[in-house]
Amino acid sequence: MHPAARRRRLRACLGLLLLLTSAPACTDASAPQPGAPAAQAPSPVAGPDGSPYWVDPRSEAARQVTAWEAAGRYDDAQVLRRIAERPTTLWLTGGNAGPEIRRAVAGARATGRTLLLAAHHIPHRDCGPRPAGGAADARAYRGWIGALADTLKDTKAVVVLEPGALAHLVDGCTAADHHAERYRLLSEAVDRLKRNKNTKVYLDAGGPARTPRPKDMVEPLRKAGLERADGFALNVSGFQDDAAVRAYGAAISRASRNKHFVVDTSRNGEGPLPGDGEQARCNPPGRALGTPPTDRTGDPLVDAYLWIGRPGVSDGTCRGGPAAGRWWPDYALGLARRARE
Repeated sequence: MHPAARRRRLRACLGLLLLLTSAPACTDASAPQPGAPAAQAPSPVAGPDGSPYWVDPRSEAARQVTAWEAAGRYDDAQVLRRIAERPTTLWLTGGNAGPEIRRAVAGARATGRTLLLAAHHIPHRDCGPRPAGGAADARAYRGWIGALADTLKDTKAVVVLEPGALAHLVDGCTAADHHAERYRLLSEAVDRLKRNKNTKVYLDAGGPARTPRPKDMVEPLRKAGLERADGFALNVSGFQDDAAVRAYGAAISRASRNKHFVVDTSRNGEGPLPGDGEQARCNPPGRALGTPPTDRTGDPLVDAYLWIGRPGVSDGTCRGGPAAGRWWPDYALGLARRARE
């Protein structure tokens, strides 16, 4: 047997053994579905580019690799490792996130790596006349941020604070009577998280696809506490290419005392789909993974390229995708297959 084939067969056998031995007695012993909790998962691995960030061994992509290898889909599993073996951001959206964040903190500390997090639980978080999602009120949000900070303690962490929260103030999505509270809560969250010596905080500032004029984000960022944060984040879950995002960020930086920024490159390898509107933003076809996560950017303004949006997670039911936020293995495979790095 060819050595490569022998290695693939060995990985498949090991993956199947892990799946079988992790199933409790008197229960369904079928393989865990992607997106479901897993009792056993592949061991942590370092990012191939030597990035300092923690790689989650229980990510959707890691579990999918195990499932595909057990099913004999060796080639697809190998391609998907381009996601599974690289660090992606853990999104905290409320609820009982305690066990999940404690698991991640333990993993990051054990490997000496930096944890990537997105805090996404601001009150009145989503758009519409009756905005859904987010904390029930300001008091609940303060308690939630406090609990997050207490759990992190001195763990090395990067927190992207409230994706979409400021862009929704600028584009009119968030009702005017919630603006003052939002600025106050974001500013307080910056201060609380920055009391942890090893936590870096980046306020989400949208990007060229969300708010075309960068100057429109300068004052909102200031009100939200940018001066005390480490910087701002751009292109979260977006498709804009690095050059367009860099120019946008540099304009904000010039107006904000040279504040630095991080860029989400999780799905921008081919840039945005031509056109405008929802069809260009919701599961657009032909996209690719962008620059792998790294803090070695070679750019004095860009602190890191990060995969903040989790590549392979659906934007919604458009183009045959599952509900927003659900893992979509076929889309993930396409992103990975078209990646240039």
